[in-house]
Amino acid sequence: MFRDIAEWLANSPAREFSAGLLSSIPGLPPILQTVHLLSIVAIMASIVLIDLRILGLAVPSQQLDEMIVRLRAWTVWGVIGAIISGILFVLARPNRYLLNPVFQIKFILLIGVLILTVCFYRWSAKNPFSHEPGNNIGIAKGVAVVSLLMWIVVVMAGRWIAYSEYLFWPG
Repeated sequence: MFRDIAEWLANSPAREFSAGLLSSIPGLPPILQTVHLLSIVAIMASIVLIDLRILGLAVPSQQLDEMIVRLRAWTVWGVIGAIISGILFVLARPNRYLLNPVFQIKFILLIGVLILTVCFYRWSAKNPFSHEPGNNIGIAKGVAVVSLLMWIVVVMAGRWIAYSEYLFWPG
């Protein structure tokens, strides 16, 4: 699947446009990388705070429902920024990314954790949290642990993309 998409993108006008943009505007690649990293920081800060609050490990004075509402925008805008900045690099060099096994791991986990995050935000809007008997906090704690682990692996895989040859030696 990734090979077919990489081949199609390598011959597409989108690749030419993106590669031309990155090579013709001085300083654009490091600016986009900075936007990508800052977007990841926004995502991780908001998600980690919420997950740690759910697990009872951070900000006990903050109401969880209020925190989720307040930090949701940071998550959403972080995801938008990371996708836009990341897509330009993938389009410019589709084979480098799409044929890289570490990128594939990152991409698959990213799709999964984005779905989990959207479902969690929707679920939390309909099911207020409390620490009283019969509450939803048990489900939320399980989701928080899975979310934390998945986001950490996504970020680690993103960093390891450039070093995949150390993980997967060419045959």
